[in-house]
Amino acid sequence: MADAQTATMEGRVEAGGFKTRGVGGFRLALRFALREMRGGLSGFFIFLACIALGVAAIGGVNSVASAIQSAVNEQGQELLGADIRFELNQRTATDEEAQWLNSLGEVAESANMRSMARLVDASDQALVEAKAVDASYPLYGVLETEPALSHEALFGLHGDVHGAAVAPLLLDRLGLELGDQLLLGNQTFELRATITNEPDAVSDGFGFAPRMLISLEGLEAAGLVQPGSLVEHTYKIRLDGNVSDTDLRALREEASRQFPEAGWSVRTRENAAPSLASNVERFSQFLTLVGLTALVVGGVGVANAVRAYLDGKRTVIATFKSLGASAGFVVSVYLIQIMIIALIGIAIGLVLAALMPFAASAALANVLPVPSEAGLYPLALGLAAVFGVLTTLAFALLPLGRARDVPATALFREMGIATGRWPRLSYLVTSAGLAALLAVLAIAYAEDKRVAMVFVGGMVAAFLILRLVASAVQWLARRAPRIRSTALRLAVGNIHRPGALTPSVVLALGLGLTLLATLAMIDGNLRRQISGNLPEIAPNFFFVDIQSHEVDQFTQIVEDEAPEGKLIKVPMLRGRITALNGVDVREITPPAEGGWVLRGDRGLTYAINQPENSSLSEGEWWPADYQGEPLVSFTEEEGKELGLELGDTITVNVLGRSVTARIASFRQVEWETLAMNFVMVFSPNTFAGAPHAWLATLTDENATSQGEASLLNAVTRNLPTVTTVRVKDALDVVNSLVSQLATAIRAAAAVALIASVLVLSGALAAGNRARVHDAVVLKTLGATRRVLISAFAMEYMLLGLATAVFALLAGTAAAWFVVSQIMTLPWEFLPDVAVLTIVLALVMTVGFGLIGTWRVLGHKAAPILRNL
Repeated sequence: MADAQTATMEGRVEAGGFKTRGVGGFRLALRFALREMRGGLSGFFIFLACIALGVAAIGGVNSVASAIQSAVNEQGQELLGADIRFELNQRTATDEEAQWLNSLGEVAESANMRSMARLVDASDQALVEAKAVDASYPLYGVLETEPALSHEALFGLHGDVHGAAVAPLLLDRLGLELGDQLLLGNQTFELRATITNEPDAVSDGFGFAPRMLISLEGLEAAGLVQPGSLVEHTYKIRLDGNVSDTDLRALREEASRQFPEAGWSVRTRENAAPSLASNVERFSQFLTLVGLTALVVGGVGVANAVRAYLDGKRTVIATFKSLGASAGFVVSVYLIQIMIIALIGIAIGLVLAALMPFAASAALANVLPVPSEAGLYPLALGLAAVFGVLTTLAFALLPLGRARDVPATALFREMGIATGRWPRLSYLVTSAGLAALLAVLAIAYAEDKRVAMVFVGGMVAAFLILRLVASAVQWLARRAPRIRSTALRLAVGNIHRPGALTPSVVLALGLGLTLLATLAMIDGNLRRQISGNLPEIAPNFFFVDIQSHEVDQFTQIVEDEAPEGKLIKVPMLRGRITALNGVDVREITPPAEGGWVLRGDRGLTYAINQPENSSLSEGEWWPADYQGEPLVSFTEEEGKELGLELGDTITVNVLGRSVTARIASFRQVEWETLAMNFVMVFSPNTFAGAPHAWLATLTDENATSQGEASLLNAVTRNLPTVTTVRVKDALDVVNSLVSQLATAIRAAAAVALIASVLVLSGALAAGNRARVHDAVVLKTLGATRRVLISAFAMEYMLLGLATAVFALLAGTAAAWFVVSQIMTLPWEFLPDVAVLTIVLALVMTVGFGLIGTWRVLGHKAAPILRNL
């Protein structure tokens, strides 16, 4: 008080009042703010923690994503293994194409395909990702093996045996050692080294099986490449001279002009690993939105802290107003203080965020195939700082607005800062505008605007609903019948009294618990689907690359080994969509949800009859003897997402030939069954005479592990070029990936939950002054410590239970929407998640509440009664 009065004397001007406008007024407000802050940051530690946590989460996630993206960009040549890469499916380059490619610079040719590697005695086998390379491999980077060998020593022909380098996982799966031999196709390979670093692995995409590196000569000797085989032929080029990214883009366009029918996929060093970059971008977007949730939850803590702080400064505010200070001046003083404290919290958060890339570069070294470049990323840190400032202002203005209009007489009468009244319209509009700007920025900086809009909309809706929930709880408490239990009656009264903790507690816990329940339900449903439901409804095996002359033999083997199984066979080709209604797909900006259909190659098939695992939603199927223009049946969901209609045309490039077909129908397909489904099914006359292989599935509900192993061995032994994928093994790989993803998601959700805990602690601390008065008065009137503790515990239990019920309902609804509507998977309510949500809410509210209450009950009565 002395500081305030001294400063007032220093700042007086004409008429004995305050100079509260213009630059002079700001300087005076700044002087007052700094003088009052000499007492430290007591009461603002929750404020600091909330802001620092949210800023660190947003800035850290985006910094790590920027670090990975920077590494991808800087190592583009090594990751791609070239300056520019041309990829062809199911065919090699023609003489004319090869001549043009060789004219550009040094060319390294390779071929990728999946196949079955088996022991020499045919007692066991494993799926491998076979990659055949030539002597020029790699053009950039270094292939590291253990032991280190030259190309000839590693892959050369010794006698009648070729060499191979394999991933250590393959040795573990088959119980082999270096020097042992494997059969791949019709050729024997000696395992001469293990792969420790394959420089261009990330550009080849995700593989379900261990890598097996061989030579192109070895692949030819194996006899795996047959007409229609699913093999990718890649031509990687080191260009002559210094070539800019602009030159690369021009070269890409030239390739399209000179060979419009080639159907090759062209990628340059500036886009070396699009799948990795896209996945990192999407995941960082999700984590950023979760971090924003934590920051917004922390905003509730900011509001509580500001309200409690201003409540403690009521006598100082009263003095300001009594000495002639305007209400706006008072707001300026405390807004300056709040922003100074917020900047300290933001600075702490930015320091933590800046350190995250350095920690991630070591932690992610064994997870990502790209070492992240540790460093400072100003854009990511700046965005986090902006979010922190906007959140602070949006949530601090409302309690400041309430304090602005409280008269000095009310403050001197110890009435405090009222929470039930609304501030002036200007404060409400400004606060709402800042919140809207926060939402706009979150959506603007998101890659997938639709997901960001849904997330932000859901958060706004949750805020409004939680406020309604709090009001409903107070309304019910106000109308509760008279209760005989004194403790319970006090608990119910505390829930609806003026200045009650109900809104703060419900808001604090509601968002965090809702997010946690949603993610837990989604994770649980995915795990049950992968480990339980999918294996029950999915085929036991997929068989790929069955040659046309092998179909009868293959069918006989399967019937002998699995007589009760259901075998389905369809022709299989690979093709790329090049145009929609005559418009080149490169000129089309597809929506995020359907764009995947236009990226890369798609599996294609033709059929006389409608596939049994689909149903027509529009159009008609072609007659069995149809011989007219090429027709295609498109999946309804993907077709509508691309804006396609009946009668539209689709151009696909298959084996270097462009084919245009008209959409005759749309089909509804249940992708989650893992049965054979294709986005596009063509009329049989479309690919008449085109070489192709066959794809088959086997479903046998009564199959045993021993029977499956016997079938796998029989197919691989008799038809070594057929690739067999056991669905259970593939699901194990997917389950492992989901587990890793779930761990990261839980960690992100924990950030929001920690923010909820901080806000809950702040809300309880903000209400301590009123609690002290209540406890003292009640003890003076004869209430025992046991009654008071029981009353407070019941109050916190009721609030926790109400919040948990809302979080459970909202989280279940959100998870149902994501699983059933977006992922189109079967939904199942998980009771264990429900119990965990309720228990967590009760433990947090009652636990933290009683910790604060114990301190409240320890106050002496006399000092409090003298100030009433």
